[in-house]
Formats: sequence, C-alpha cells, structure tokens
Amino acid sequence: MSDTHTKILILGGGFGGLYTALELEKQFASNPAVEMTLVNRDNFISFTPMLHEVAASDLDMTHIVNPIRKMLKRVNLFLGDVEKIDLQAKTVTVAHGSDQHTHDLPYDHLVIGLGAITNFYQLPGLEERALTMKSLGDAISVRNHLIAALEEADTECAAKACLRETLMTVVVAGGGFAGVETMAAINDFLHESLCFYRNLRPEQIRTVLVHSGPVILPELSERLGRYAQKKLAARGIDIRLDVRVTGVTDEGIQLSDGSTIQTRTVVWTAGTAPNPLLGSLPCNKDHGRLIANEFLEVPGWPGVWALGDCALVPDRTTGKACPPTAQHALRQGRVLARNIAAAVRGGSKKPFVFSTLGQLAAIGRRVGVANILGFNFSGFVAWWLWRTIYLSKLPRTEKKVRVALDWTLDLLFSKDLVQVDTGRSPTVSGAAPH
Repeated sequence: MSDTHTKILILGGGFGGLYTALELEKQFASNPAVEMTLVNRDNFISFTPMLHEVAASDLDMTHIVNPIRKMLKRVNLFLGDVEKIDLQAKTVTVAHGSDQHTHDLPYDHLVIGLGAITNFYQLPGLEERALTMKSLGDAISVRNHLIAALEEADTECAAKACLRETLMTVVVAGGGFAGVETMAAINDFLHESLCFYRNLRPEQIRTVLVHSGPVILPELSERLGRYAQKKLAARGIDIRLDVRVTGVTDEGIQLSDGSTIQTRTVVWTAGTAPNPLLGSLPCNKDHGRLIANEFLEVPGWPGVWALGDCALVPDRTTGKACPPTAQHALRQGRVLARNIAAAVRGGSKKPFVFSTLGQLAAIGRRVGVANILGFNFSGFVAWWLWRTIYLSKLPRTEKKVRVALDWTLDLLFSKDLVQVDTGRSPTVSGAAPH
C-alpha cells in the first residue's frame, strides 16, 4: 500500500492508543497524504496509577489528566462512543454530539485499543451499590462519597440512629495494586480528616480489605505482600484473606465466609473484562480479548491491529501473554505504529519484545513496596521510587510540575475536604421585574 490517501483509525485513547498516535505522528510527520484519527470518549488521558491520590485529596483532580489535543499535532481527535466495528466493510460507527448522531469512519488500518471495563461478575447488588476506581470520575466519586460520609456521621441524628459506625466503615474488595493503594489512601484520608469533625473518634473508623487469595499484592513477591499486610494491619486495616464478595445490600456487604459487614461504602477493584464491543468481532479471542501476533496484528484480518488490555499479545520472553500494564501498553503502541509505517511503505515489521522493568505500590504514610529489575524494595525507599518513577512517566512537563507542587504542599497543609457538586445551583422562576 502506498502513502496516498491512507486512513489510519485508532480506537481508544488510553496508554496504548495514545502512544500509537504519538509514534505515528513521528513516522508520518511530513506526509499529509496519511490521515490519522484517534477516537476516544474523553478529550484527555488519565494517569491511572495516581487515581488513588485524587480519591484521598493528595492531588488536584485535574493534575493527573492531560488534554489529548495538547499532545497531538497531526492526529485528529474524534470524540465519541464506538458503537460498531465492521471488519468486512472496513468502517467503524461512532456516535457523538449532544444528540448522539452517528458517523461511519472508513479505514485502511485499524488499531483496536479499547481497554477493559469493570466486571461485577453478576454478584447481587454489587453493580448498583459499589464504587469503582477505573477512571478520574470514579476517583472523584470516591472522594465525594467519603466526605459525605464524614459529614453525615458527624451529625447528632446519625448518632441517635446508630449509623456512625456504618457510615465510617469502608470495604475495599480486591487485594491487587488498585485495591491495596486505594485502601491505604482511604485509611490515611479518614484518619487525617478526623480533627475537623468534633463528634467523630478514631476508633469509629473501620477499614476492611477483602482479598480472594492468601496474600495481597500477588503481582509482587510473597515477601513484599506479607510486608504490606503487616504495615496495613498496624494502621488498623482489617485484611480478610481467602474470602470473596457474594453480594451487596443496603445493609452492607456479604462475604463467602458467611459474614456480613455493615457499611455504606464498598469500593470494587476485584475484576475487569474486555470491552464487550469486541464480542461481536469475527476474530479469534481468548476470554474476550483479541488474539494478536507478535507484530500486534490480528491474524486473518490484514490492516487490523490490537494492543493493551483488550488484546492477548504473546510475550517472547516468558512464553505467556503480556500482562495488562501501562508499561507494556505504551511500548506496544510505539512498536505497532512503526509496524503500520512498515506496512504502508513496504518495509519489514518488527516483533514486540519487552520484559517488565518492575512493579511498585504505594501503601500510604510514605511507605511502599517495589520490585525493580528483580530487586525487592520496601519502606520509604520503595515509596520514594514510586513517586520518582511515576512522576517521570507522567506526560508533559506542565503536569509534572503541578503534581510535584501538590506533593510539596501536602507536606505543609491538611487534606482538602471540599465536596465537589457538579449539579446545577439553586434557581427560581419568578415574576419578571417591572
């Protein structure tokens, strides 16, 4: 295929999709005949490793997001929801605008990076009552919910109705990175906020972490997982191991060991599933994820590529599939873009080869756990590595500076307790003035 009138369509503005677009800009910077479009629901990309810090008022909510239009110069941004992918006709139907009208976007090369969504596993009451931690909106919702619980628990009517303990009980389901970091951040936030609520006491706070496995943070070593458990337990966090959530009611959360925890706050981080839109595609899949080859191509469909959480990409180092992490997705994006350039120009494609550099988790109070290049770190050093490495990975200098300032100010000032309400302010429709 020549460069003339080549249309490249990227679905999804996460790490995989955005870094594909950034690399494509480099590859075709001087070729206006190649038309590149990124389709995404939002006009920004969230730096998800820092979501728990937004939920705990450590960071301003806008400082971990970057406007995509400020990052892309040549690639067009099309805001909308992908409704249908027709591989036979080589078109993608996208709905956008206030009336959600649709467009059929044609392509020569299609990059599918639609990511994953939260999976509630059809557990009774869970989807209706649980909070999640997948997006910036989720983090803001958790923050608002915690502040609302503090405000209500501080009232005398909550005391008379014996609701204080229920309001001050938080359950986080899932002992992976998202769950552990969220639990640690919430626990710190609640305890540090108590000094502003004269009717609440530390012993009324109850935080519970529910994990289905024998040790939290299974992505790291067992030793680091047990270290994290010990640190969290020392702060009063109740860690329930080898236990699963079986349902959520208005009264609380039900567990597989037969116990029920009375709470109004359940945060679910224990399950994800590939975007359901992929289910209709006539491609080979494994548990809903598109099977891609080592070049990030979808076999049997020339010009179709897949990466990130929605794709099963072989890892030549381990012989297994690449883990669904940001460090893999952004590097897959760069390799995929170069392979598209090779396909357009008639060059040779290169396989995706990358070994995990390390994984880190912040567990609150300037303590962390990390495995970097095979070496384990814990305590303050791991926490410092977490902040240093993730700050370096945050896109754009402007955001790096803003986050660094937030962290510095956090050393000097208390948590912000502003509950953000996005609803319309009170209005009245009265008689017109004479």
